[in-house]
Formats: sequence, structure tokens, C-alpha cells
Amino acid sequence: MSGRALAACALAGVLVLAGCVPGAAPTPTGAPAATPAPTRPAPSTPPAAVATAIQHIVVIVDENKPAGSVIGDPQAPYLTSLARTGALATAYSAITHPSLPNYLALTSGTTAGITTDCPPGGSCLVTGPNLAEELDRAGRSWRMYAESMPSPCTTANTSLYAVKHNPFLYFPSVTGSASYCAAHDVPYSRFAGDLASAATLPAFSFISPNLCDDMHDCSVAAGDAWLKANVPAILASPAFTTQRSLLVVTFDEGDSSDNVVACVLAGPAARAHTVVGTPFTHYSLLRTIEEVWGLASMTGADDGAVGMKGMLR
Repeated sequence: MSGRALAACALAGVLVLAGCVPGAAPTPTGAPAATPAPTRPAPSTPPAAVATAIQHIVVIVDENKPAGSVIGDPQAPYLTSLARTGALATAYSAITHPSLPNYLALTSGTTAGITTDCPPGGSCLVTGPNLAEELDRAGRSWRMYAESMPSPCTTANTSLYAVKHNPFLYFPSVTGSASYCAAHDVPYSRFAGDLASAATLPAFSFISPNLCDDMHDCSVAAGDAWLKANVPAILASPAFTTQRSLLVVTFDEGDSSDNVVACVLAGPAARAHTVVGTPFTHYSLLRTIEEVWGLASMTGADDGAVGMKGMLR
């Protein structure tokens, strides 16, 4: 069964609350070539922000699962429930393989020609514009939270922490200042304190669970349990109960030929009980962040991507 067929089956299960239990994950048919770094377009007027501003956006990225192996699967009851009550994109695709280029696409609008999970340094850097720069320029706070990272800005892997899942360490504009990097690229243990008030939670938060909790090394059930243990606190936080904020849960890549992955929007800014079949990609999510906050696009890829504002309310 193809990735799109699995996703359609899973969606049908969500809609009738019966679930669709897929079989084994489809065998990969070969990784597509990585997208080369697009040429940055000529400066243009940033898109107007939506009428009612979104105060906070929290993005959680899990690992290496096609949509049909999580949405509607018995091992992922929490994420399936979140998809049912929030907004679900059923044709949301990763850009390429392996992990790192997808994380870079999400945060800079390009894979920068990178085709491996290389450590940051040398040619394995994105020297063009990135989301951190755009947020700074717009006066919006941001922070990267990496679970099991030993200390801020750690560029060496551990048994549970993978630097390839921490895209901001590939941007020289972030790592060029030790103090700036330490203030923005932090262990996930910092998140609970920041979440305590709307004033301390950054406008943009990017969360990478560790290699077990993101389903990379452990089961779908283990990753779903992490979401169940952590997401309710986000949705119950002051930023989400007193302000118009958005939570996004997606995956870096799948293992099906179409690379379709789950993408679920939740929180007060998400359109409840919504299913959208429009083809989206990681560039679409980046484009949506740019649109709702009036940020300029960074490359031709995000500039030309279809935004996801129809999944917002």
C-alpha cells in the first residue's frame, strides 16, 4: 500500500473514530535527491500579518514515520486524538532524506545542498537567511529546545541527543556569538520554566525530543507517550489559554515513496475538527509562519510554497 493510501486509510479511521491499523511500514523506494539551495529572490514587501495576531507558535518535530504509521495507529492514540480535535493535513510531505536537510528546510527555506546528516562546520552550514534572523528583525523572541542536550549549543552527539535535529546550530548567525547562542539554543529542561507564563514563553519555540522520545530509536508508542506527557501542559499554559497561540506537531521525514508525514495543528489558533487534503511541504509550514507574522520569505522555495492559513481560525 502506498504512503498516500495509508494516509487516506488512516484519515478515514480518524473521521469515524474507528482508526485504521496499517501494516508494516512501506519499504522505501529510494531517497529522492536533495533540493539544491534556491537562489534568494529579490527583496519584496513582506506579506501582511493576519488580522488577529498569533502570539506564540510551538513546533514539535518527531522522526522518521510516514503519516499512515501514526495517525489512526493503535500505538499513537494521543496524536490521533489531537489530529481529530485539531487540524490535520493529510498530504503534507517532507522535502527529502535524510533528517538534517528537512530540519534546515523548515527553518531556512533551503536544504543548502546538504544531503547528509553532517555535523555543523565547513560546508555543512547555511550561510543565507534563516528564521532566527527574521524573527530577530521583526522583534519576536525565539528559542530552540533540544531534549537531552547536555548544555546550550552542544555540537557533539550523545546517546540520546543528535545535533542533526538542532538546525539552528547550522546557522553561523546563531553560533557566531557564544552568548547569543547560549540564550537561544537550550536544553529542553528549560522549557517548563519558560512555559509558566505568556511573558516568558518565546514567540517561537522549536522542540526536538530526544532520540527515544521522537520515535527515532524507540517505538511509536514511546513517542506518543511523550506527547501525551508534554503536550497537555503546553495547551493548558497561559500562552494557550489566554492568548491566540498555535501548536504544530510534525515529522522530519517518512519512509514511503511520497514522503508524506503527519502534520497536526492544535491550540486556540488552529481550526478545530478540520481535515485538509491540500498538498503541503515543510516549506508550507515555514511560509505560514512568515505570513502570520509578516516576515519576508527567505528563498524561492518558501516564497512559492502554498501556505496553510486555511487550517487556522
